[in-house]
Amino acid sequence: MPPIRNQNIAERLYDTLLLDQPSVMMRMLSGPKVTQTIKVAIAAATASMLMAGAAKADESAFLKTLAGNWSGKGTVKVRTNAPTMKVTCRFKSDANASSLALNGRCTSLAIFSRVISANLKASGDTYTGSYVGAGTGTAGLGGKRAGNAISLAIKWAKEVNGDRRAQMTIEKTGASGMRLTTIDTDPATGRSVVTSRIELRRS
Repeated sequence: MPPIRNQNIAERLYDTLLLDQPSVMMRMLSGPKVTQTIKVAIAAATASMLMAGAAKADESAFLKTLAGNWSGKGTVKVRTNAPTMKVTCRFKSDANASSLALNGRCTSLAIFSRVISANLKASGDTYTGSYVGAGTGTAGLGGKRAGNAISLAIKWAKEVNGDRRAQMTIEKTGASGMRLTTIDTDPATGRSVVTSRIELRRS
């Protein structure tokens, strides 16, 4: 069998033999004429599958730590130039190997009550999804996880504080804590303002 010099051809041959003719593949692997290119293709495919599995397993382990019932307190500003309100919040978090759904409500005495939710899908360490909480409709979310924090860009359904962009962080804190933070830009000063920060404990 002559050497296979084209990597794409080698990979196609590998797929065909492994998937369609496994017995032939096994005989080739045990014989003396297995080319170096096929060996490289097999090694690369195996490494790729192992890496993909490891990434999924790692994300699954992290998401599992965010599941459950949560309660806590924090602060909310309905706009960057509005007064800061102290709020009490309760959330339920459903998580599996590739998704996270946070649903809850934050209240401040009798003057403020708002449903807050974030629904995310994970592909490796990349997250996409939706957010409800600013009172302007469903916003889009997109970002990545680094360490114990998922950092997300928000795209509001309508303009909030002069534009449609903001930032959100969902962070695991300690053994049984979670912090939700949103940051927006003050259109008057151009400065970043924390519009909400909620500290939760598993309940």
